[in-house]
Amino acid sequence: MYFAQPQYLALLLLIPVLLLLYGFKRYRRNARVRKFGDEELTKALMPSYSRSKGWVRMVLFCLAFFCLVVGVSRPQIGAKLSEHKARGAEVIVVLDVSNSMLAQDYSPNRLERAKLAISRLSDRLQDDRIGLILFAGTSFVQLPITTDYVSAKMFLGSISTESVPVQGTAIGEAILTAIRSFSAQSEKSRAIVVITDGENHEDDPVEAAAQAAEMGIKVYTIGVGSVQGQPIPMDGDLLKDKDGNIVVTKLDEKTLQDIAQAGGGAYIHAGNEEFGLNPIIDDIRRMEDEEFDSIQFEEFDEQFMYFLGAALVLFIIEMLIGERRSRRHLFTREES
Repeated sequence: MYFAQPQYLALLLLIPVLLLLYGFKRYRRNARVRKFGDEELTKALMPSYSRSKGWVRMVLFCLAFFCLVVGVSRPQIGAKLSEHKARGAEVIVVLDVSNSMLAQDYSPNRLERAKLAISRLSDRLQDDRIGLILFAGTSFVQLPITTDYVSAKMFLGSISTESVPVQGTAIGEAILTAIRSFSAQSEKSRAIVVITDGENHEDDPVEAAAQAAEMGIKVYTIGVGSVQGQPIPMDGDLLKDKDGNIVVTKLDEKTLQDIAQAGGGAYIHAGNEEFGLNPIIDDIRRMEDEEFDSIQFEEFDEQFMYFLGAALVLFIIEMLIGERRSRRHLFTREES
């Protein structure tokens, strides 16, 4: 299920507040009643008053409010899949999620700034296909090649340095994973965009980029970080090595330049304002578009009317229930 206007879901936080306020109101009312004398005697003087119906009404009101908020948030379900032909390129973004990406030489840090840039990249794509690979000490496909840009943005929200359990920076393996992840339909317009600080500790990324170039795949690199270096925040402190020294992560521009040169692409140092994706996308636009089949959700089936209908019914039931005891019983009726 997908919510077209998820911002309204924050209103659901009011439900526990309403229950607490009502409970406090009942407590104050009972305290005032006890001031008049013995509680049992007070109950006898108000035989028609029901303590339970007040809570029943409040629970019904909260359920109705829940349905109303969900309805206003416009829940949707993919109604049908459609297959259509499109022309464009295939772009796989390879994102570094190692601990060094937590350095704060970008606001709020390198990783969050990179995720924002990828989100803006998906806004610029039209019929192009995008994939996402995460890497640290190892790599895996987070999002296979797709034109579903909405899903791509949703995947970005869950990415953190804990997404890959093995720490390190294996850029070469990540590039090889990207090579294997292109669709069988694509042969010409293929590009890999590596976003990292370039501190490779595991393998030979230049050789991997050269393999990509031999297959007609361009490899671009975007350097994230500063040459001077920054410490790495970790658990409220700064990351330290085994000797107790503060670890400083520096941008390795030389490695990233060599990768881009071997891959037939270009190296760009990301800035805080212009992250570097725009010139890369402009270069990809000049590639020869390929035609490929794409399967995606053609439309979404709106579900809001069911929730709004349930909210209306619950509100009506809540209004019809009073706080007095019912004078009618199942088998007997009170005589006048």
